[in-house]
Parts: sequence; C-alpha cells; structure tokens
Amino acid sequence: MSDNNSNSGFAFVAGALMGAAAGVLAGLLFAPEPGEETRRKLSDKSKEITDDLFDKFDDLKESMTEVLDDIKEGAEETIDTVKKSTTAIIEEVKSKA
Repeated sequence: MSDNNSNSGFAFVAGALMGAAAGVLAGLLFAPEPGEETRRKLSDKSKEITDDLFDKFDDLKESMTEVLDDIKEGAEETIDTVKKSTTAIIEEVKSKA
C-alpha cells in the first residue's frame, strides 16, 4: 500500500463524513419539526457519524499495523541475508590469509 493511496483514501472518507454531516445539519435546520424531535435526531445522527468515524479509524489502524508488520518482516529478512553474506565473506578472507 503506498502513502498516496492511504492519504487519498483517508481524504475521501473525511470528505464523505463532512459532506454527510453538512447534509444532516442542513436538513435538520430546515425541517419543520418540534425542537425536541430535532435535538433527538441531531443526537442520533451525531452518534451514527461518530461510530462510523471510529470504525474507519479502527480499519486504518489495522491496515497500518499490517503494513508495519510487513516492513518489519522484510527488514529482518534483509538483516539475515546481510549477516549470512558478511559471514561468508569473513570466512573467505580468513581462508585466504
């Protein structure tokens, strides 16, 4: 996963959430309903948007954990390869000395 794709994905989700919040707010402000019902709807929608945001954050956190695990695994493999190559070179130099 490249940084560009994860940044554009986050930007899309953030934009979608902001658009949804603006739409909900506009709808509530122009709806001909009693104040109590409007406040209840606003509260319900706020909770829904917050829950969705937390779900997206958890997904992002999980994806980043997987990426970091892959990087760590690749680094460990590279270190092992370098160690083996270095040991082979040292042994070769010792045998020629």
